[in-house]
Formats: sequence, C-alpha cells, structure tokens
Amino acid sequence: MDFKQLGISQDLLEAVEEMGFREPTPIQEQAIPHVQEGRDVIGQAQTGTGKTAAFGIPMIERIEVDGTRGPQGLVVAPTRELAVQVAEELNAIGKYKKIHATAVYGGEPIERQIKALKKRPQIISATPGRLLDHIKRRTIRLEDVRMVVLDEADEMLNMGFIDDIKAILSEVPENRQTLLFSATMPDAIRRLADKFMKNPVEIKIKAKTLTVDRIDQQFIEIKEKQKLDVFTRLLDIQHPERAIVFGRTKRRVDELTTALRKLGYKARGLHGDLTQSRRDQVMDDFKAHRVTILVATDVAARGLDIENVTHVYNFDMPQDPESYVHRIGRTGRAGKRGEAITFVTTPEKYHLYQIEKSIKRKIERMDIPTKEEAADAKRKLAVDKLLRTVHRNDMAAYEALAKSLVETESPVKLIAAALKLLTRETDTRAIQLTEEKPLQVKRMSKRHGQGANGRRPRSRGGFGNAYGDRKERGAGRRRSMRERDRVKG
Repeated sequence: MDFKQLGISQDLLEAVEEMGFREPTPIQEQAIPHVQEGRDVIGQAQTGTGKTAAFGIPMIERIEVDGTRGPQGLVVAPTRELAVQVAEELNAIGKYKKIHATAVYGGEPIERQIKALKKRPQIISATPGRLLDHIKRRTIRLEDVRMVVLDEADEMLNMGFIDDIKAILSEVPENRQTLLFSATMPDAIRRLADKFMKNPVEIKIKAKTLTVDRIDQQFIEIKEKQKLDVFTRLLDIQHPERAIVFGRTKRRVDELTTALRKLGYKARGLHGDLTQSRRDQVMDDFKAHRVTILVATDVAARGLDIENVTHVYNFDMPQDPESYVHRIGRTGRAGKRGEAITFVTTPEKYHLYQIEKSIKRKIERMDIPTKEEAADAKRKLAVDKLLRTVHRNDMAAYEALAKSLVETESPVKLIAAALKLLTRETDTRAIQLTEEKPLQVKRMSKRHGQGANGRRPRSRGGFGNAYGDRKERGAGRRRSMRERDRVKG
C-alpha cells in the first residue's frame, strides 16, 4: 500500500514524499483510515514507528485554513523535546496546505510563546504543565479544537501528569475526536480512555527489532560547553570523508553550521525551515562532495538517501533508542562499515543505558581526544598534502621562485613555513553555542512513580523539568506521589 491509496490529498502527498516517506508504516496504514472516519483511536506502539504521521496526516486534512479561529488540533506530549519534534514534523506535513504548528513547553520565557501564539497556529503541540498555564492565562483557548492527541500517554502517567491531562481534556469541546498513543497500557491509562474516549478503535503494533550490526559505536561523556571544541578535535583526527552531525533543534543546527564554517570546515545545515530549493542545494553540495559535513535535525534527515556516509556524530543525544538507530543507520550501508560517536552529558547517561538495552549491544566509551592529538593529526595531513603536491606535474611555474628562496633561506625553514600555512589553526574560544538542556529522564518502572532502582529519580537542576520553574517542579513531584499512591492502593 502507498499513501495515495489511503486517500490523502495532493498537498499532503507532496509533503510526505519530500519528507522521505515511501510507504505507510503499520501504525500509519492501520490508524489513518479510522482517524479519517472520525473514530477515536487507541494506538499501542513504540516511539519511532511513525505515530506522528499516523495522527498528523488526518489531523491536517481536517483543519481549515482560517486566520480567525483558535487552534483546531492539540497534541499533548510528556517532554519538551517530543513537543518540539512533533511540531516540526507537523509543520513539514502541513507545508503545502499552509498549516502551522507551534510548540509550547516549560523552560523558556512564556512571553516568547505568547508572541508565537498571536500568529494563530492551527495546531498546538504542548507539555501539560505549560499548556495549563496558557489556558489559565487565556493565551490559549481550546473551544475550536476538533482533535486531541495524547502522545506517549504512559510516560505522562509516569511523570505525574495524569491530573493535568484530565484538566486539559475537560477544557476541550465534548464533540472532539480523541487519539491516544502509548507504548504500554497500564490501568490508569485504560481508565483515562474509558472516561474521555468514545468507543475507540484499538490498534497494537509489535515493536520492531533494532539492529546496527555494521557500525562501530562509541560515546564520549562530556560537558555541554565542551562539545564544539571536542567535536573539532574529532574532525581533525578522523578527517571524515562524508559525515552527518545531528543536533536537537533548528537553532543548534544553525549555530553549529555557522561555527564550523567560521573555523574552516566544509559544513552545511539542514532543518525544517529551509525552502525546498535551499534543501535541494544543500543535498546537491553534500552528494557532490562540495560539502563534507551535513548538520541536520532528526525531522530534516528523515528519508535521506546518501551513499558513502563514513561517520555519524550525535552532537546532541537522540530522543529515544529508535531515533538513535535511525540516525546512525545513515552510515554502515552497502556492506561497508561505518562509525558513530555520541556526545553524552552526565545527566543523560541513563538514556545511553536505554539505547544499549534496546539494541542489545554495549556502546564503547571513547576518551576525549587531546589538543595535542588533534594538532599532530593536522600536521600529518599538511605533510600528506605537501607530498601529493610535490608529485604533480604542474610545478614548473613555482620552481624558479623556489630556487631563489633557497638561496636566501634554509630549505628546512621553508618547508616548515609551508607546512604551517597548510595546517589550519582551530580556536573555538571565541565561538559560543547556545546550550541545550539535557534530555529529560524517563526512569519510571511499571510501578508508577518509582525509578528503575526502586526509588524516585531526583531532579538535577533543570534536568527532568518539563514545564518550567521551581514551583511547577514541586507540583509535578507532588502529582507523581499522589498518582503512585493511587496505583498502589
């Protein structure tokens, strides 16, 4: 089956083709027809199975482009990363229909979001706490919402958001369509569905096997502020023929691309805000080896068909194990080995453990390369360039000049000077990247409210904060404890 057989409009067909979707995934093939019919749907599927398009395509089909209405679609997600990722993908799907989605989440000034909301996006992708804040401020009104999606519902339960979800659903018109997606179906989620959904269709998709056999995988434990410096050292030592670097946000992609180009690396960026002509130009440059480093977001990199990618670098940790496999699968193709290196900040180490558990493979630790190792590699490269040039046959115009220089300067000094000129000096001290917050922890076991070690995970600074300030974090912890007590009782 292809997307055309699902009865999708031409605008959306063009968009999903650009995104690299060739044929529907099982969750898309089974869910889209029911959603198009207006049915409520419960989808039990892992992250990475194509859930966003499964609800995004029919949602966007139903939305009317009307600048006078409030949001017509609402997606509630457990973490800021997922809320942003969903908004980006919905914007890509709705590109030709002129449908716009905005992400709303804690951890950034609410005034910035209020400004974005004044542009009247047709879809809101939000974390529960910040969404309720907007509802109370009346900066988001939900009376025009036709479809509500609860994405990763079990994670929202684990993080203590169940009461928030009930409050949100109580604010949405009763004649809405409700979709719920969850990897597992605990009793509390089942009760939520019974209360707020109308005779839902249930779809269960078996988790796919994650394999990365031909890829050498390593990680570097690193501080956020060290990333650019260490990354340039890796580039100088490994000198990849063709590399893809993954950043978590469009801002990260833009800033990292600009920084690399300033430092003399052949890099171009790819994310969802680029026009199609600009995207095509970037890909043409990458495929033709005019650019050796492609910096991209997950959404922009979906569907890329590129041969001979030698290295994949996860500058920022991926959202989940499926995204990790999707990223590093860009290398190690056509029977060739590939190399993947992931930067992991200390608060994100549990995510690394989750990835290892999913792929059933240990990811080896790599030491941070030293400045001396990077400098030695650059000098060796300069020697190689010089020797390759020596053996070329187009040197006649320079030989007379060389003879005159040898008469006044030492040959050793002249060669040393040539090597110095050929060695690119890399100094990242003057370049600052905006720091990305670490991924939020998802350490809950089936005994809701408890961590994998039987204890509740503790928040570390901004880590694990889905919705903003200290007061809200305390409220989130209290909600988790109440929910845990209810489940135990």
